[in-house]
Amino acid sequence: MDYQPGIIRDGNAMENLERQLICPICLEMFTKPVVILPCQHNLCRKCANDIFQAANPYWQSRGSVISGGRFRCPSCRHEVLLDRHGVYGLQRNLLVENIIDIYKQECSSRPLQKGEHPMCKEHEDERINIYCVTCEVPTCSMCKVFGAHKDCEVAPLQSVFQGQKSELNNCISMLVAGNDRIQTIISQLEDSQRSTEENSQAAERELCERFSALQAVLEEKKSELLRRIAKEREDKTGFVQALVCKYKEQLEKSSRLVETAIQAMEETGGAAFLMNAKQLIKTIVEASKGGHLEKIEQGFENMDGFSVNLDHIADAVRALDFETDEEEDEFFEGEEGETEE
Repeated sequence: MDYQPGIIRDGNAMENLERQLICPICLEMFTKPVVILPCQHNLCRKCANDIFQAANPYWQSRGSVISGGRFRCPSCRHEVLLDRHGVYGLQRNLLVENIIDIYKQECSSRPLQKGEHPMCKEHEDERINIYCVTCEVPTCSMCKVFGAHKDCEVAPLQSVFQGQKSELNNCISMLVAGNDRIQTIISQLEDSQRSTEENSQAAERELCERFSALQAVLEEKKSELLRRIAKEREDKTGFVQALVCKYKEQLEKSSRLVETAIQAMEETGGAAFLMNAKQLIKTIVEASKGGHLEKIEQGFENMDGFSVNLDHIADAVRALDFETDEEEDEFFEGEEGETEE
């Protein structure tokens, strides 16, 4: 690879390059060794191992008898299959590692430009270099000595910057985990919807087969029962579809918030980052404490209650209805009463 110093020293080029070298898990620059997934996306080996361990809790070590495992790429959701070596079986991306080395060398030798650091509005020649803990805003040394923050408690800007950036990183991880859970619930709801459709269709087929033997007598009754099945199916699928829409809305809102937070994480200036970080963290925490959406009960998709027994005489068919537990209880109670008499 031919290295051209004139290109990489450009400020915008450096920023664009840095964005390409950020790990989607830890949101920091890739740490050696960098592994390349089958979908061509890159991860720090430690980050890849963390999500692999989380997705495969029973996977022990490279020497274990367990054959392997799988996890999804955090960038494209592509399923990655691993053998018994785990993430150590993934290929290292030496090209990305070399680019990171060159980038770090350039950053260490690149002088800081005057316009790259935020300046104090009250003291135009002073850089914002401390953080007012009392007012929760970045400020300059002159404001602390002579200005509005002279009676306030202050702290080093870098320590507060690292603390809040770490807190925001944790919030992003929390949101991403919540989005994975929501996506799982959506998949379960969609499976339930399909099962409800399949079960209702099976109930309809069984009903039609049984009614065909007594078609002339049962035609009117069959139409009534079919309407009841259709009504039940419509109610259930309508309810599930409404839940899917609600979960998708919540997922969309949460995803937009994740994107906003990730953009904030790309801010390299401590002062510029801290100007918006507090409110963003508060918004994420409030979003993560949102109310839980309604879920369906186990067996919701079953249509077993729509079954009839057609072993009756033609006159009794006109009063035929779906079997219920209450009718069976009344029947058994009647038998017990006759036995006692």
